[in-house]
Amino acid sequence: MVHGMTTPEANKATIAEMPWKDRVSHSTVYEMLTATARANSAENAVSFQIKSGPKDKAETLTWAGLFGHVTQAANMFRRLGVHENDTVTYLLPNCNEVVITLLGGLTAGKVSPINPTLPAEQIAALLRETGSKIVVTLAPFPKSEVADIVAEAISMAPNVETVLEVDLVRYLSPPLKWIVPLIRPKRKKTHGAVTLKFNEELAREDATKLNFQEGGRDRVCCLFHTGGTTGMPKVVQHQQEGLLYNGWVGQHVLVAPDDVLICPLPMFHVFGAHVILMACVASGAHLVMPTPAGYRGDGVMDNFWKLVERWNVTFMVTVPTAASALMQRPVDANVDSLKSAFCGSAPLPVELFKRFEAATNVKILEGYGMSEATCLVSGNPPDGERKIGSVGFSFPYTDVRIVHCDANGGVTRDCQVNEIGEICVSNPGVHVGHTYSEPAKNADLYADGTYLRTGDLGRIDEDGYLWITGRAKDLIIRGGHNIDPALIEEALAAHPAVGMAGAIGQPDAHAGELPCVYVELTEGADTDVAELLAFAEEHVGERAAVPKYLEILDELP
Repeated sequence: MVHGMTTPEANKATIAEMPWKDRVSHSTVYEMLTATARANSAENAVSFQIKSGPKDKAETLTWAGLFGHVTQAANMFRRLGVHENDTVTYLLPNCNEVVITLLGGLTAGKVSPINPTLPAEQIAALLRETGSKIVVTLAPFPKSEVADIVAEAISMAPNVETVLEVDLVRYLSPPLKWIVPLIRPKRKKTHGAVTLKFNEELAREDATKLNFQEGGRDRVCCLFHTGGTTGMPKVVQHQQEGLLYNGWVGQHVLVAPDDVLICPLPMFHVFGAHVILMACVASGAHLVMPTPAGYRGDGVMDNFWKLVERWNVTFMVTVPTAASALMQRPVDANVDSLKSAFCGSAPLPVELFKRFEAATNVKILEGYGMSEATCLVSGNPPDGERKIGSVGFSFPYTDVRIVHCDANGGVTRDCQVNEIGEICVSNPGVHVGHTYSEPAKNADLYADGTYLRTGDLGRIDEDGYLWITGRAKDLIIRGGHNIDPALIEEALAAHPAVGMAGAIGQPDAHAGELPCVYVELTEGADTDVAELLAFAEEHVGERAAVPKYLEILDELP
């Protein structure tokens, strides 16, 4: 493992002496899975529990078991007509089947995860755009609308030929296991696709070897929908190369084979699918998924520390809103096994960072990534200096430039140390020229034709650490003043009653935009808008950034 990343440039230079193409011997994720399964056949690979209690029923697959199911899934998808350029879409909550579908789908063809909570019209548009042949989703289940929403979407996507249903009943214990089939909602069949049972079809296949020849590491194998660096949602194309890279980084920088990772994040997002899962596939670490809805599952927040104790978790994954919610609950279990927490998706307020580490004695490692780069770009070192508020330094084989670009993506100049500019990235996860599935959307996306323009603003300090300062489009521009929303958010986060804060620009006829902020309070907090506005006026360092409007919400989105 390359945990000695205390001098980033020196370590990167040493590692890069071997070209990336020679660094990983595997050509595909399936080859990587095969090697890990052989080396760790009887060790735990993936665990899932449908309920959140520390003693609730769970299902664990060993690496040999996961390899067999993934092999069956890939063969099943091929039998049902999926080839290299065909797409398997899944709309699933977390469960063992989502891991099997993801790995089997990207082996047989392309796999396209879609958030199952999206409206039917958006799902249908994505099904059409990706040309999905097969959809894997839930069988009708009490208190879940997923089956009905997906059925409606498929009725608007005639390209879908087969629906494979996953029935979560098998994870339940009596008496619920007996009751749910009796109260199951009736299926609303509104489409012409053939509907089959996922696990029944899986069981028909050979679990020992693929019955077809795989493509190479430059093959597109995943299609993820994203908001993109600008504008309307887009479909991002990921190659085997990018997944191998994310797995390699996870294995050599973040986790070891004896680590246990708890991941309450969805497998329709790159962070869960390409960072956490691929790190486990590369290293042989154990992945734990608590409840279908992860952090949003019933009781997960209340039982989280007990789940850490149950599974002897060493590595947790979180986002700022989840970290904030966890800090509103006591650490009521033995969490001595926990070594570190990886936090991404948004900047973590400094006060929350300090509060979390003081309560748990756990290191928080802030990192940075994006769908357009397959995911990982940078992170704070597990064993080296962590700079609170930074996203660390770029991982090996990743090059980050801070530049000023013209409207066509041409670099007018590179920024100096600590000078803010647009963050541009080159690494094995950047599919130059083909980031988005629609060619027109790749126009002006690359600086100097080779570096992905992220649309994020940032700076690199004198030690090589990357700091995200905002989004180019998120700057609040008030009468010529460029205001970073983080300036307001960090100030309010220091108030003991504030759990999270989000600042935006409110259109104003005179000033262009005025800063306003939305606040989520900690549990039981006693404050009001007037007090918080007064606090902001005192603590926001830039006068133009003092918010003119503040609203308290039950929960930030």
